[in-house]
Amino acid sequence: MMNIVHHAPSGALEQRLGALIEAYDSQGNHRTGTAIDHDSAQWLVACARRLGVEATLEPFALDRIDPQPCYLRTANRSIGGLPLFDASFTGPDGIRGRLGALGSDAEIAVIETEPFTLMEPQKEQRDAVAAARRSGHKAVVVLTRGKYPGLFLLNAPSFKAPCGPPMLQVSSAEAEWLKEQVAARAEATIVVDGLRTPAQAFNVTATIAGSDAGLPPLVIMTPRSGWWQCASERGGSLACWIETMRLLAQARPARDCHLVACSGHELGFLGIDAYLDCRPDLVTRAYQWIHFGANIGSPHHANLIHASDERAEQWAVRALQNEGLAAGATAERDSAPRGEAGTLHRRGGRYVALVCDTDVFHHAADRWPDAVDVALLARYARAFAAGALQLASGDA
Repeated sequence: MMNIVHHAPSGALEQRLGALIEAYDSQGNHRTGTAIDHDSAQWLVACARRLGVEATLEPFALDRIDPQPCYLRTANRSIGGLPLFDASFTGPDGIRGRLGALGSDAEIAVIETEPFTLMEPQKEQRDAVAAARRSGHKAVVVLTRGKYPGLFLLNAPSFKAPCGPPMLQVSSAEAEWLKEQVAARAEATIVVDGLRTPAQAFNVTATIAGSDAGLPPLVIMTPRSGWWQCASERGGSLACWIETMRLLAQARPARDCHLVACSGHELGFLGIDAYLDCRPDLVTRAYQWIHFGANIGSPHHANLIHASDERAEQWAVRALQNEGLAAGATAERDSAPRGEAGTLHRRGGRYVALVCDTDVFHHAADRWPDAVDVALLARYARAFAAGALQLASGDA
């Protein structure tokens, strides 16, 4: 399925990072507001405290979605899936109608997503799912495509204001059979059901005090929630975040250094909004934000640097070069980055965001150890931790 070579940890840094990702992976599905998400937050606090940094849990409220039985039944066969978390639901009785293409007169449309590529920011907003949200179909089946057949779940950018018909995400392994049913205009029943449960999630925050309170602060952030175990997607960024914390805690930085690991990533980036609601001036007051994005340390894939300005971009390029790493691509200056960094972009912050591509983005196969090249991850962690220390010391 994947041609991934795992590099066993050798040096002390690689061993630390490998142990951290292995622990994160072993916790389970890191979906926001769940018991695993809560336990993972406590674990991250303990990681910080072992470095001598007092971390805090900052709660925010959400209506957690608990999926109920979700399936499509047609031609004497049922296939299961998961709901799109920012669309409507059918209820347990479901909807019955004909299968057809998007834009047809069929009650239930069948569409396909494009494989994820993190090298093209905001591409997912231009795909068939966006068109299906605006359609008049009563329900939609979403064949989720990736680099190989499987279920590649979609984030829920409209989680706060769900829109569009109920959508059932199913594995692209069902594509050939489903297309046959569409061609036959087959009658089907679709059930896309979920319960909305009042819940809490937590951002993990910490501050390492600087020696000069007059200097604008440095902020280091990363998401910590997502679909499945997400060992590469989130584990790599958390490893870089912790390693940066380690280096800053050992130093005597001039600037205050704020660190935040946000839950709510897959649900419209709820966590960063909650964090900034408590600090409305921090976006523009900060000297720079460093955003550790998805899949850092993913084997055999390029990186993308997304920066607010040329000086921030050149800082990131130099940090990579110091570890013998190249900037695989740099985003257009005025384009909005993915994830939480997009919030900073819209609010006028100064930032650098690092993401890498992967074959297992939002797939259950994003697991330790195969989805992570820990030797490569160590180079990224060293590069950005050292670069962050330079910024924190007032030397850049």
